[in-house]
Amino acid sequence: MSAKPFFEVLPELVVEKNLHVLFERSSINNVEFNKSNNHLIFYVVSSRLVSYCNEMKMTQQIKDKLFPTSDINIEINLSYDLPEDYCLERITTEYKDSIIDSLRDNKLIFYLFLKNTEWEISKKTIIIKSPPNRLPQAVFNELKSYLSNVYKTRFNEEITCELNFIEVDETDIEHNELKLSQEIQAIMDANRECARTRVKPMDQLESSRTSESTYKPRQKINTEGLIYGRECEGEPIAIEHIVDEIGEVVVKGKIIDMEMREIRGEKTIIICDITDFTDTITFKIFVDNTNLAQLLAELEKGKFYKVKAMAMLDKYDKEISLSSVKGIKKMEDFTTARVDNAKEKRVELHLHTKMSDMDAVVDIKALINRAKQWGMPALAITDHGCLQAFPIANHCISKDDPFKIIYGIEAYFIEHDDSEVKQQTYHGIILVKNEIGRVNLNRLVSISHLNYFKRRPRMPKSLINQYREGLIIGSACEAGEIFQALIAQKDEAELEKLVEFYDYLEIQPELNNEFMIRSEKFSAQSTEDLRNYNRKIVALGEKYNKMVVATCDVHFLDPQDEVYRRIIMSNKGFKDADFQPPLYFRTTDEMLAEFAYLGEDKAYEVVVTNTRLVADKIEKISPVLPDKCPPEIPNSDKELTEICYNKAHEIYGPDLHPIVVERLERELNSIISNGFAVMYIISQKIVWDSNDHGYLVGSRGSVGSSFAATMSGITEVNPLAPHYICPNCYFTDFESDIVKSFAGSSGCDMPDANCPKCNTLMLKEGHDIPFETFLGFKGDKEPDIDLNFSGEYQAAAHKYVEVLFGEGKAYRAGTIGTMADKTALAYVYKYFEERGTTKRKAEMRRLASGCTGVKRTTGQHPGGIIVVPHDREIYEFCAIQRPANDVNTPIITTHYEYHSIDHNLLKLDILGHDDPTIIRRLEDLTGISSSTIKLDDKNVMALFHGTEILKIKPEDIGGIKLGSLGVPEFGTDFVIQMLVDAKPQNFSDLVRISGLSHGTDVWLGNAQTLIEEGKATISTVICTRDDIMTYLINQGLEKGLAFTIMESVRKGKGLKAEWEEEMIAHDVPDWYIWSCKKIKYMFPKAHAAAYVMMAWRIAWYKVFEPLAYYTAFFSIRASSFSYETMCFGKAALENHMKELISKGKDGQTAKEQDTIKDMRIVQEMYARGFEFVPIDLMTVHSNNFQIIDGKIMPSLATIDGLGDKAAEAVENAAKCGEFLSKDDFKTRTKVSQTLTDKMYALGVLGNVPESNQISFMDIMK
Repeated sequence: MSAKPFFEVLPELVVEKNLHVLFERSSINNVEFNKSNNHLIFYVVSSRLVSYCNEMKMTQQIKDKLFPTSDINIEINLSYDLPEDYCLERITTEYKDSIIDSLRDNKLIFYLFLKNTEWEISKKTIIIKSPPNRLPQAVFNELKSYLSNVYKTRFNEEITCELNFIEVDETDIEHNELKLSQEIQAIMDANRECARTRVKPMDQLESSRTSESTYKPRQKINTEGLIYGRECEGEPIAIEHIVDEIGEVVVKGKIIDMEMREIRGEKTIIICDITDFTDTITFKIFVDNTNLAQLLAELEKGKFYKVKAMAMLDKYDKEISLSSVKGIKKMEDFTTARVDNAKEKRVELHLHTKMSDMDAVVDIKALINRAKQWGMPALAITDHGCLQAFPIANHCISKDDPFKIIYGIEAYFIEHDDSEVKQQTYHGIILVKNEIGRVNLNRLVSISHLNYFKRRPRMPKSLINQYREGLIIGSACEAGEIFQALIAQKDEAELEKLVEFYDYLEIQPELNNEFMIRSEKFSAQSTEDLRNYNRKIVALGEKYNKMVVATCDVHFLDPQDEVYRRIIMSNKGFKDADFQPPLYFRTTDEMLAEFAYLGEDKAYEVVVTNTRLVADKIEKISPVLPDKCPPEIPNSDKELTEICYNKAHEIYGPDLHPIVVERLERELNSIISNGFAVMYIISQKIVWDSNDHGYLVGSRGSVGSSFAATMSGITEVNPLAPHYICPNCYFTDFESDIVKSFAGSSGCDMPDANCPKCNTLMLKEGHDIPFETFLGFKGDKEPDIDLNFSGEYQAAAHKYVEVLFGEGKAYRAGTIGTMADKTALAYVYKYFEERGTTKRKAEMRRLASGCTGVKRTTGQHPGGIIVVPHDREIYEFCAIQRPANDVNTPIITTHYEYHSIDHNLLKLDILGHDDPTIIRRLEDLTGISSSTIKLDDKNVMALFHGTEILKIKPEDIGGIKLGSLGVPEFGTDFVIQMLVDAKPQNFSDLVRISGLSHGTDVWLGNAQTLIEEGKATISTVICTRDDIMTYLINQGLEKGLAFTIMESVRKGKGLKAEWEEEMIAHDVPDWYIWSCKKIKYMFPKAHAAAYVMMAWRIAWYKVFEPLAYYTAFFSIRASSFSYETMCFGKAALENHMKELISKGKDGQTAKEQDTIKDMRIVQEMYARGFEFVPIDLMTVHSNNFQIIDGKIMPSLATIDGLGDKAAEAVENAAKCGEFLSKDDFKTRTKVSQTLTDKMYALGVLGNVPESNQISFMDIMK
């Protein structure tokens, strides 16, 4: 249940005033009833402390006033959400007595021990001071655990406890112990009479020993296969029967999920879901880290085990799970696998995978493995209307594998070409016979999606005949036109005409069509009627000499998998979802049994003989071409060379420095010899076109590692070692001591220097990035040139690609959206909720796993463009379609998910990004070109050291210590803290921090720790992938090995033992090896450098052109800017901020979190002394902020509820003159009455009257 106020849940409960006041601000989050012991628990969250005495009073009030005659036990389970000023010390001071009092009824020995102790707080440790005591150490340990749990569950405070014994006289110790013993005995005596009729918690102190003990021989415990615990004896119980706290149980099953979390005390908690396929349950075990590796070698996901444990309520998950695990034992798989024992195997010719839109749940790899295990020679994949399973299936077999995948489709046939005429669609199977058929099927699927899509991609039969070469056509299922003609009782002439179209006819098990018997739409009354339909199809085959094949119409792999499809169908709204037909993958013998009613010979013919004959007609092909087919641009090698050298001479002069020549020649040789020049030229042309339109382009990935990319204008990043260049006489310095001291850093960090020849101030260049990071040491690694274009120019860049290569040669890279884990889990929850059934979360997860990966939709890569060579057709590579089959979009994408074909077609990444857009806007607003901004400005660097450069203090902006809010790469809380910890001193340090922030397991628990421990600095820790290779080469490792190690580490694959040995042999420190092994993903230095260059320029405008900066930021980057909450002064803004922040991150929506981010920038703007000017309808822009008389005017779209289109309508209407009244405004802008009233209240409409009509009262005024 969702949380509700305490007295809203219990409206009939009337209590004394002080109790009502105490609980009126509390909420009840859950109510739980345990039938086995008549126990009713109220889970209460309170914002004020409630003493134990008052907690018991309220418990008794609930019992007496709401359940006076019931033998029900009431419990209030209290936890707290206290104000921020409640620190651990205050909580302990105010609540200590309640903790101790509660122990009198629950843990008597703890109560007597604690009641005279003193408690002190040291950080997160509670120090309990007590006189020396001879109670067992185990009792003290249990007490510590108990107190830790109280603070965790009630206050969400992680604490530890320490016991300090105070020095006292020995006689006092004896006296205290005697007193303790007497008090225990006195309380036990006082309660013994009551205990005869009512069990009390303190009864645990009474002796459980019997007066007489009976000798029992000790049983021998079988420990064979035991991997955890002491023993695992006992008869397993079906997990579905564990529905309550029934004590110790043994279960057997398969571990289907396993999660590990390291906890305090050098321990790890392992959480496993185990299923016996009747149900699933979770168990948890706590393992010392020293024993973890040994256990994990035996405890694996996907294997079978017996587990002995207690079936108890998990107080965190609020469901029955297994705890206090006594033993875990390995066992064999107890499930029964179906096998195909037939001598000659059949071939399945009608089968759907997870790529059939929300219809089938067959995992492609599992399917192919099953068919091969059964000894089948081939199978066909025929998804509904699509071919997207083909590349996946192709990757499941090797080239020399004799197993044959038949590629096909279950298409939607229509009779006529006229797409406007309403026509009935029929299912039909199309199988690819050879390479010609593969291309023809790609063409047919494309045309059906682009020209004939109406709810589904329809395929005219005349079109099929036009491109029929290399294809085999089958009649499909009951939705095919042959079966439908039989249902409609078409005459023989019509049947003959229909049959003629097909190469073979198809029949399926009669229960596939059992829905006909349940439906009044059909005349079939029995399974025999359904068999008769199949008999008639067999007869048609015999009469017209057409093969008849028997197929399963597979939608799930095994019979029990129908539940996954049932869940999906139910969520799609199918009323009969729970009546799933048996559409599973059958063995040969199972299919022969299905069609035994046709007679033994005929059954064998349709099940085995004919399916194999069809398969034998089909060649084994690949659905995707194996070779790279890049587009061609005439003379691209020569053009690239000329562009690079022209730029080099422009920068470095007529006589190029040997280092420049060597790097350029080495790169160009690799690029040209491997056929990559065309990729550079394409990128160069698009970048130059963007520059011509006034937009910078940022590079991504490692392209900035290529000096040829720099010289051809693809990237701004210069990867050469730091160096000086004289812009006057072209003197170039790579060799001086001062230059060499900056090796591995950025040239902009070098001190300013005048040319030693002509005394001109020299340029500072180079970021020291090796080319090998981009193309490898052999130069044959295919370049991946990713570019960030302005979002305003991105669409134009896509169009420009079509201009370069011609119409029909450039397509958006297609994507496939499948059902994610969370969505699948939501489907499962909804399914059982609608049926009033409760399932454990573990079982829900198991069922959800069978639904994940099912195709839901298609889409497009945000910037990917696939380019087809000018002499080839797209159909040679794949089909095409519109994203999400949106018939209204002009965008056309590849039908395959683009990764399936990026090995043979060039993919350009033309991505949209805000940074180039903001820089363009800043240049327009200020007239200052970003290219003039130097990368060593001390005032810009000051943003990353504090807030002084902005002339504000941290307390002015909510305690934020730096001025980097709103600066790309450096404005998030996470990175701001990195800046505070790392203390960057120059541009190079910022590049390193950018690399760290984009990596995974590179900063937290890695570089941060090394810096804190003093083992490394920001300049020596591993920050980018390039650092590893250059460092190892400098240490003396062979270059190829250094590159291999870098590639392994940056992908999170760690280090091989022999690599570690080689690193140690070359004096690589232990901390460096440790760091490499922690890394999961690393950012390239070139990418970081490109990002920081953009960020630095924007930061410069923030320092020197603040009005322009905030105007551009709010226009482009602010995603949740609100006129009414942000534009009416600093005080009003901070009130709104306080309200949102008080909710806490867990209580904030995603939009509210974005709003807080925007509010922070507004708060900073106010703190710097800048203001907003109210919106003026005659001046305002629909989407862009403007500078008006030294203040900023927000855009119309910042008014909540006024979308972009409505804002544009208002702006356009205002161009026709002032608004005379509210009615006039509504009429001309089409804005709703609600929004009109809102804008009037905000002062946007001024003092206009309600209508244009002048009343007598208006005249009198």
